[in-house]
Amino acid sequence: MKKIIFTLAFTFLAFTAAFAQRFAYIDSDYILKHMPDYVSAQKQLGALSDQWQKEVDSRFQEMDRLYKSYQVDLVLMTPDMKKRREAEIVDKEKLAKDFQRQKFGPDGELQQKSSSIMKPIQDRVAKAVEAVALDGSIDIIFDKNSEVIMMYASPRYNKSDDVIRRLGLKPGVFAK
Repeated sequence: MKKIIFTLAFTFLAFTAAFAQRFAYIDSDYILKHMPDYVSAQKQLGALSDQWQKEVDSRFQEMDRLYKSYQVDLVLMTPDMKKRREAEIVDKEKLAKDFQRQKFGPDGELQQKSSSIMKPIQDRVAKAVEAVALDGSIDIIFDKNSEVIMMYASPRYNKSDDVIRRLGLKPGVFAK
């Protein structure tokens, strides 16, 4: 009887262990900081953003200059002159806002450029994560920096360095 219970218990434990899911997590920010192409892309996008922001600021300064000039000349203007100057100021403001929206809006050029530059990098990381999962027989890998809240994770389940190695990079030293 003891042999049967022992055999059943052992079989049950072996069966449940065979179907146990293995979990791990990565830190995508940590991984991306190790990727020279990501660091370069961030610098490129930052420079582009700064350039466009200067252009936006310049356009709004021009509009502000026109408005101040309008206020100074207001007492000397005829009603027709007032209307023309007001229309000019409104047009400049509209053009400045349109330019700002075109460059920085949700579907603006900066967002499109960011997507086109970052997609290949994200694809490489995703393939490396998948390879680490397959090599380690891991069922699920969470990203510590995503919407999933991770209250605690043992460092032994952190597979970020494995992903960095899979990408052909050296873990532990951030790219500068």
